[in-house]
Amino acid sequence: MILYGTLKISSNSAINKLLTIDKQSLFLIVCSAIGIYLAIILYTRLFGKRSFSKMSSFDFAMTVSVGSMVATTVLTNSVSLTEGAIGLVMVYGLQLAAAYLRRYEPFRKLIDNQPTLLMDGSTILKENLKKVRVTEGDLRSKLREANVVKLSEVKAVIFETTGDMVVLHKSNEDDIDPWLLEDVGR
Repeated sequence: MILYGTLKISSNSAINKLLTIDKQSLFLIVCSAIGIYLAIILYTRLFGKRSFSKMSSFDFAMTVSVGSMVATTVLTNSVSLTEGAIGLVMVYGLQLAAAYLRRYEPFRKLIDNQPTLLMDGSTILKENLKKVRVTEGDLRSKLREANVVKLSEVKAVIFETTGDMVVLHKSNEDDIDPWLLEDVGR
């Protein structure tokens, strides 16, 4: 037993609390990890690619889940180290499973956002802008950033799954290779 001022700490009970877990807690952690992971992916899909620019829904789910679990484990008494570690293993396992399953088109279509064509040549596709919640001002800003001085210089602008806008320039009269636009929504 260690005595710090008036605080008494029994090293055995503190270590036991950190390292023990019952079956019910284990089951709840597994269910909660799966549930919150899927909820984050679903909400990211529903609320659009711009919700978390530069991150896929999987990257975001992983980042939030890991951060939350680490903070909860470190800062609260309600979660033991063992429980936090099991929760982290679950999230990493879900990330690994999702990465594997994304190889299959039906799963990929269900989970991933689709890149979206915002400009086809010099034509601005206003319905697609609305679909992905991008304003014409956002588009203009990206065109200026890409050194476009005339709309006729643009072959295509694509809103990627990460929230990035990519400008393909018309440096020559070659058509865009169809493979590059294979998964792009029109």
